[in-house]
Amino acid sequence: MSTTASDPLAALGTLPGVVDAVDSVRKAVDRVYGHRVMRRRSNEVTAEAALRGARGSAALSGADWNLEEVRRRTDFSGEGEAHVIGAALRLTAEAGQLLSIWRQSPLRVLARLHLVAAGGAAPEGTVGRPRLAGEPVDEPLIEAPLPDAEEVAGRLEGLSGLILSGTAAPALVTAAVVHGELLALRPFGSYNGLVARTAERIVLIGSGLDPKSICPAEVGHAEQGRAAYVAAFEGYLSGTPEGMAAWIAHCGRAVELGVRESTAVCEALQRGAA
Repeated sequence: MSTTASDPLAALGTLPGVVDAVDSVRKAVDRVYGHRVMRRRSNEVTAEAALRGARGSAALSGADWNLEEVRRRTDFSGEGEAHVIGAALRLTAEAGQLLSIWRQSPLRVLARLHLVAAGGAAPEGTVGRPRLAGEPVDEPLIEAPLPDAEEVAGRLEGLSGLILSGTAAPALVTAAVVHGELLALRPFGSYNGLVARTAERIVLIGSGLDPKSICPAEVGHAEQGRAAYVAAFEGYLSGTPEGMAAWIAHCGRAVELGVRESTAVCEALQRGAA
């Protein structure tokens, strides 16, 4: 990550293109929060956003199921794609319950998220802790070189320190960096993508940008496609100002697409069709 002595996240917020992305996201979020349906039926919009966000995150992890199939299905106890969908649903439900802990101990929250995602499917003794030297990682979408366990531990502590010390950075910037850093590190043996996108969600909620969790960035990430997701992430990995700005802008566009999805939900509720 780019750094400055005082507030490295805030410095990222001044990059060319990032200021515009932040402004565009804020305007989009304000519009959907101002929708008349939000005054009466915000809980329904939140629930629908959670479902659609989970579906989007699972699609990026290789389980690209139709929304109605996800809505209809009640048993996700199987292996393979069914477990991925179930993990994404569990994580989305868990995100809002972890906000106070995130502000005090981000690493505890990440451990909890992995525990929730794994749901008994990971090898015994590996759940809820960063991987050790020599342990494999199952994350098929991300093929970037894997940092060793010692580097993972150090960078996780650094990320935690940045969050705990506070920042003047816009919520979008912080969320994008948390998301990108977790993808880069892949600290757990499995489900790192799901965990990273849930952490992004937690930052967006906890920052006050999306307090009702109605702007599912996961929907936007999935809509832009796996190839675009990986290409933008490579910009994050480059560590260059241009690459970081491209990743943050990609995450901003994902939020805006999530807003568009929830706006459509609001319109359907207003017509009595949802």
